[in-house]
Amino acid sequence: MLKEMFKKTSGLSMSERRQAKKGEHIRKNLDEPQIPDGLFEKCDACGDLIYAEDIASNYYICPHCGHYFRIRPRNRIRMIVDKGSFVEWDEKLETSDPLEFPGYQSKLEHMKEVTNLEEAVMTGKGTIKGIPVVIGVMASDFMMGSMGHVVGEKITRAVERATEEKLPVILFTCSGGARMQEGIISLMQMAKTSQALKRHDEAGLLYITVITDPTTGGVTASFAMLGDIILAEPGALIGFAGQRVIEQTIGQKLPEGFQRAEFLQEHGFIDKIVERKHLRPILSLLLRK
Repeated sequence: MLKEMFKKTSGLSMSERRQAKKGEHIRKNLDEPQIPDGLFEKCDACGDLIYAEDIASNYYICPHCGHYFRIRPRNRIRMIVDKGSFVEWDEKLETSDPLEFPGYQSKLEHMKEVTNLEEAVMTGKGTIKGIPVVIGVMASDFMMGSMGHVVGEKITRAVERATEEKLPVILFTCSGGARMQEGIISLMQMAKTSQALKRHDEAGLLYITVITDPTTGGVTASFAMLGDIILAEPGALIGFAGQRVIEQTIGQKLPEGFQRAEFLQEHGFIDKIVERKHLRPILSLLLRK
């Protein structure tokens, strides 16, 4: 019996058996069906895995719980403007490193590669149901949509060109605020964009902002809240400083839902909350008026 227990079952050494087992594991993995990257996305709210095409066909809203996914600029533009009408402006405007901030240049290059964008905003001209409009869309996945000198310059140029061509402006905001790697230069963009919008307003032209999640910091404190008409998507986070910072500063607990679109509409900071599927018809209606 003992002989049977310790009897050699094969002519392979221990290391050879380990290699054979490893090979079986590799073959097993190769035999398993491989799911391509990007085929499914996980909803941050309900945690469900959803077919990416189902999300896209539902205006980038979770079909299970109604959570709003953040939208990249090109997808947003496809949803809003007439097909084939959009012409991008200043797409080759490149960000420099004015303060020589450590690691900034390499981070910019990485962001360009990951997002296929040159900066955190895309601007240009298109039509919405035949009405010409200048449009700008911010990208939350490019350094949190932060505003550096190129973001400020692109928005300023778009507004100035809209003023020259006597066109309305629509800006979709989504930002973490001023870009810390550019220091005071990024803060200057708040004044620059605001001045351009003032000249646009003095020319009697319409400016609409659509505030999306999240819009905070210097973007909130400048062009995001300067619209003649201010729209917002449901549940969007909108504020300047973070809730925790404010609570620590004032020593008080803030109200439920503070800094959400619904709270701001209730207190008169937003004109209307618009569901994503209704944005294009609502914008068309506003432009016609």
